Amino acid sequence: MSVYLDHAATTPLHPAAREAWLRAAGSVGNPASIHGHGQRARAQLEDARERIARTLGAQSIETVLTSGGTESSNLAIKGFFWARNRDEARPLILTTRTEHHATLDAVEWLVANEGARVEWLPVDEHGLVDLDAAAAAIGRAAGDAALLTVLHGNNEIGTVQPVRALARLAADAGIPMHVDAVASYGQLPVSLRDWGVSAVSVSAHKIGGPVGVGALAVSRRAAPEPLIHGGGQQRGFRSGTQDLAGALAFAALADAFVDGVLPGTDALRELRDRLVLEVGERVPGARLRGSALDAPELEGGPARLPLNAHFTFDGCQGDSLLFLLDMAGISASTGSACQAGIPEPSHVLLGCGFDEATARGALRFTLGHTSTGADVDALLAALPGAVAQAGRAGLSNREARR
Repeated sequence: MSVYLDHAATTPLHPAAREAWLRAAGSVGNPASIHGHGQRARAQLEDARERIARTLGAQSIETVLTSGGTESSNLAIKGFFWARNRDEARPLILTTRTEHHATLDAVEWLVANEGARVEWLPVDEHGLVDLDAAAAAIGRAAGDAALLTVLHGNNEIGTVQPVRALARLAADAGIPMHVDAVASYGQLPVSLRDWGVSAVSVSAHKIGGPVGVGALAVSRRAAPEPLIHGGGQQRGFRSGTQDLAGALAFAALADAFVDGVLPGTDALRELRDRLVLEVGERVPGARLRGSALDAPELEGGPARLPLNAHFTFDGCQGDSLLFLLDMAGISASTGSACQAGIPEPSHVLLGCGFDEATARGALRFTLGHTSTGADVDALLAALPGAVAQAGRAGLSNREARR
């Protein structure tokens, strides 16, 4: 038996993306070349960019193709910081402690190397930003802030943030806002234009595209400094020969979007709901983290990512559960940072105010286009025994690094 429930880490390559990639991989031509082969490649590339841009609520010229979500977020965060500090000092970055490490590590680098300062916007136990506190912080930061950066949907606990409300606050204060939409892309509508933000990051391999392909939608009114120089491609924001095959594979999936989401999302959400409800019924001490399934809608959409189920298990270590399930042929994720093979408690749960023991007991199940009811059945059969065994093993008492 082999069951894959870690689609938030990466999801299997979709047949449409594979076919488009293989077709393009057999052609030749640098899109920057002026001969016939190059211009045919350029025409295909710009067509792919336009198709991807439509899924981002952006224009083609606003869509920068990258190597993935990490590069996209680094380009936005460092690029806006450098641009905003070019003529006068604006050292402050506004964000939360529950961001993806692509954001947290980029911000930490700017603090260590570029004199940045951080104000952490508070979140509640579900990981939801406190809008009143955010409004006060953004108001104080006007004239001093380089940018505001937040996740749309949390990659670990699934909580969706009120990005439109935050964008209005940032706009009123004259602060650029970047949204990391990597986890929500394909599950919820994503729109640079409708949200009113300066930049949005996404990644292809989270929706069935190839690894190594992503995009950053950058408003025409914004001008972050580039990370990569040489050639001036893509408005000068991201120089280098562009990946035609990757772009076409990405675009093949973009063509499938309906009303901003991928087909099958509603059915998968129902399967996720069943998983959550039955885990709660069958497994003592299992506690859903992040926004509840019945939480009120947020800005016209669900308050939780449709394909995310994140639990903590009383008295268990998530790492133990992960290995026990793996032995049963089920792949999931602890959702915790792991450095040099040493498991760490979830920084997201710590950021939500939970203690270390709770943060060590996390396990995340995420669905994707290959998920079936049989996958959920297999998990429900294996999980109670795994939790009982992990509970007998207990928790590690090693002090966590923060």
